[in-house]
Amino acid sequence: MTIRRDRPGGPRPAPSGPGRSRTGSFRAGERRAAPGGPRGGPEDPVVLYGWHPVVQALGNAGRRLHRLLATENGAARLAEALGTLPIVPEIVRPSAINALLGPDAVHQGLYLEVDPLPAPGLDALPEDALLLALDQITDPHNVGAIVRTAAAFGVAGIVTTLRHSPSATGVLAKSASGGLEHVPLITVRNLAEALIELGERGFTRIGLDSEAEADLDAVGPRRPAIVVLGAEGKGLRQRTRECCDMLARIAFTGEIRSLNVSNAAAITLYALRRPAQG
Repeated sequence: MTIRRDRPGGPRPAPSGPGRSRTGSFRAGERRAAPGGPRGGPEDPVVLYGWHPVVQALGNAGRRLHRLLATENGAARLAEALGTLPIVPEIVRPSAINALLGPDAVHQGLYLEVDPLPAPGLDALPEDALLLALDQITDPHNVGAIVRTAAAFGVAGIVTTLRHSPSATGVLAKSASGGLEHVPLITVRNLAEALIELGERGFTRIGLDSEAEADLDAVGPRRPAIVVLGAEGKGLRQRTRECCDMLARIAFTGEIRSLNVSNAAAITLYALRRPAQG
């Protein structure tokens, strides 16, 4: 494996671009690359850090790679796991990555800048797809955990909105633990309109609602289908509820009657899984 050692004093400056100085830092008034990631546009670079997100991205031929920073230990682990790397890493000290992400980011000696992945249109989804839709879920930890769970259950895509949703970078990517390479985020301007379009295509639209009369167990596996999840506290918005074919709740048996939305997503996907073949 070929590696490049950085000059003393830190990593090579990032390429300048909109909102950035030649040193790679954001100008006054712009958000710097923090663990949660800037709320950028679709052409802004994606920041991935940590073992699973970086390894999965390096193994994804669909990712366009720009810059890989690694500590000596991080680079050695990558070489052992992947062999020849698709991009030459710059060897830096952990403090250089800390300076880019902040001291609380668990980067495990790996930092990668990539392009966003392309996402399919709603009309290009498989006829038997299972989808998730996120109704103004803004916490990147929760969204990342949902992406990871979706990858584990073979979800074909996650529908989210341009506003009131985190970018697929930083903390979200770390929480997804590589799931972003397997489950596309399909960004729409209006969630209700997207649900209407999917309904016209034959998708069963299932809203998860703690106050629903129907138990999730009674829904059973349906394809194509989209499960709609609301933000914690607020739940589904009224317009979103109106666009669902049915509302269902998780049947709790204990004293606590609510869960973190990412945990609720995992239970829901398990309940709606197809029966095992054979």
